[in-house]
Amino acid sequence: MLTPKYPPTDHAPTPAPTASSTVPAPTTPAPVAPVPVSNRPIIQLTPGSTLALVGGGTAVVLIVGTVLVSMLLAVAITGVSVAICAVVLRSLLNDSRKGR
Repeated sequence: MLTPKYPPTDHAPTPAPTASSTVPAPTTPAPVAPVPVSNRPIIQLTPGSTLALVGGGTAVVLIVGTVLVSMLLAVAITGVSVAICAVVLRSLLNDSRKGR
């Protein structure tokens, strides 16, 4: 029931080759295909362009760092101001309950 059913073969399998005493004919090596030329422009880094790349990368890192630090500082200032507001409100509510 669950045995696989193979399609019928058209021909008998070929026997494995046996060792013979015949010498194969010498073959000529295939010609080597030429390497394709790339159409992309070649970028050459001169000392000036290397210095410009390093300077540009440094500027990007400094600007991104400054933005991230300023955002962190804004969050810290907001947290402190919310904490101060909570303390003041708690103080006002406690004073109003005591009847002062």
